Amino acid sequence: MKIGFAGLGVMGGPMARHLVEGGHEVSGYNRSPGKAQAWAQATGGRFAATVGDAAAGAELFVLCVGNDDDVRAVVAAALPALGPGAVIVDHTTTSARVAREMAELAAGQGACFIDAPVSGGQAGAENGQLSVMAGGDAAALARVEPILMCYAKAVKLMGPSGAGQLTKMVNQIAIAGVVQGLAEAVHFAQTAGLDTDAVYEAISKGAAQSWQMDNRWKTAAAGQFDFGFAVDWMRKDLGLVLDEARANGAHLALTALVDQFYSEVQSMGGSRWDTSSLAARLQRPRPKG
Repeated sequence: MKIGFAGLGVMGGPMARHLVEGGHEVSGYNRSPGKAQAWAQATGGRFAATVGDAAAGAELFVLCVGNDDDVRAVVAAALPALGPGAVIVDHTTTSARVAREMAELAAGQGACFIDAPVSGGQAGAENGQLSVMAGGDAAALARVEPILMCYAKAVKLMGPSGAGQLTKMVNQIAIAGVVQGLAEAVHFAQTAGLDTDAVYEAISKGAAQSWQMDNRWKTAAAGQFDFGFAVDWMRKDLGLVLDEARANGAHLALTALVDQFYSEVQSMGGSRWDTSSLAARLQRPRPKG
C-alpha cells in the first residue's frame, strides 16, 4: 500500500519503519527535515519535504504529531493530496473534540479519519507491540487494520469518532493512579529501611503486581528516570483528561492531584524524565540525571 507518514519522532519513527519492513511504500515527513532524511536513509523509506509530498496519492495517511493544533494543520495540508477514498489514521493523543472535527472535515473531502491513539510507549513502538484504541468508521478501520498490525499487537474499535481518544484518556487516568501508588510504595520501603529489591521479590507476584511495578520499581528506587514517556507529555495528556471531565461531569480527584504532582516534578527540572519520576518528589537525595 502507498502510505504517507507525518511525525517521525520517538514513536512515529519506529512505527513508520515497521511499515517499510512490512513491504509498504512509505513517504515520511517530519517538521525537522533532517530527522525525516535520517529516517529515510536508515529505513529505505522515501523522504518527503512537505506534508503534501508525503500524502501525494496515498491510500493511507498516518500521523503521530504533538497536539490538537498540529493535527489540524497536518490534516488540512494532507487532504488535498490524498488518493481517492484514502483513510487517515491519527495516532496523536488529542482531545476527542478535534477527532470529531477532523472526521467531519475528511468526510467532506471524500476521505475517512480514524482517531487511533496508542499505548505501549517508546518500547512498544520499537518492538511493534502497541495497543491501538480507535474511533471512527468500522469498514475503514477494517481496510487498514492489517497494515496497522505491522506495529501493533492489538487494534480495537471503541465506537464513533472521538471514542479512541476517550479510551486513551481512561488509559492515562489508570496509569496516573498506579504510578503514584508505586512512587509512595518505593518511598515507604526506603524510609522504613527495607531492601527495595527484596521488597519487589516479595510483593511482585501477588495482588500488587502491575506493568509499572515490573518495569519501573527498581529504576525508580535507584532514582533513574530516563525510560520513555516524558512528564511534559503526560501533563499534556492529563490536561486533555481534566478538560473532558469538566465537560462530562466525571469526578477525577486523584488524577487532578497527580497532575499537580507532575507539575512539581517539572519544577524540579524533570520535564523530560519518564512518568515514574513521581518518586522523585519523595526521594532524598534528588534523583540522578
